[in-house]
Amino acid sequence: MTELPKNAFKQAITQGRRQIGFWLSLGSAAVAEVVAGAGYDWVMVDTEHGPNDIQSVIDQLRVLEGSTTPVVRPAWNDPVLIKRLLDAGAPALLVPFVRSAEEAARAVASTRYPPRGIRGVATSQRASRWGQRSDYVRRYEEELCVIVQLETGASLGEIEKIAAVPGVDALFVGPSDLAADLGHLAETGHPDVQAAIADAIARARRVGKPMGTFAPAEAEARSYLDRGMTFVAVGTDAGVIRRGAEGLATAFR
Repeated sequence: MTELPKNAFKQAITQGRRQIGFWLSLGSAAVAEVVAGAGYDWVMVDTEHGPNDIQSVIDQLRVLEGSTTPVVRPAWNDPVLIKRLLDAGAPALLVPFVRSAEEAARAVASTRYPPRGIRGVATSQRASRWGQRSDYVRRYEEELCVIVQLETGASLGEIEKIAAVPGVDALFVGPSDLAADLGHLAETGHPDVQAAIADAIARARRVGKPMGTFAPAEAEARSYLDRGMTFVAVGTDAGVIRRGAEGLATAFR
């Protein structure tokens, strides 16, 4: 029998240790395999805005495991989608568009077996290594990391209530959607947006809840870390490939 491994990412953010991440949006296991050895603490597999299905998620989980902690973003706060990702073996989830404590509680309930939640029970699936991990049903809650994504002004207004929901391990600010909601589409650096994020960071710190975000610009990422964010994704597969390809083409023109 094999035991459920410890979630190094969850342990680190709970202890307040910085965790630098990378975003996978292309749905490619080959790209994930390259990134797996790059030294990131966590890597996001995105099914909300990335062309991923359950099989491509599993393929990426396979190549990431043992090198970094995969975090998977379901397409929505949907119990069926969450159930399938958990059964596939996702050790951490980033649930998008959570606007209230009630929606956060619904996300957590989707990750828990009855009577604590509504997750469907399968005794033999990839997460339990097809039944070889005899401790899975008893211990998976300890190791699972549930992160809820705050993407609107209303979400930020509910930080304290959302953070207090049992089972919510961390908060995540989505700068692009937040900027749009605040009336500044595609302007994540707008003073109003940055002020809202700074306030959110301070309030999350006061209640002792780790907070993270996505910041592909180095200066912005360092600013968020300096202001107290615990985990930040600092690049994407598509962005790195595009910039690298453009730079190489420019060098030879």
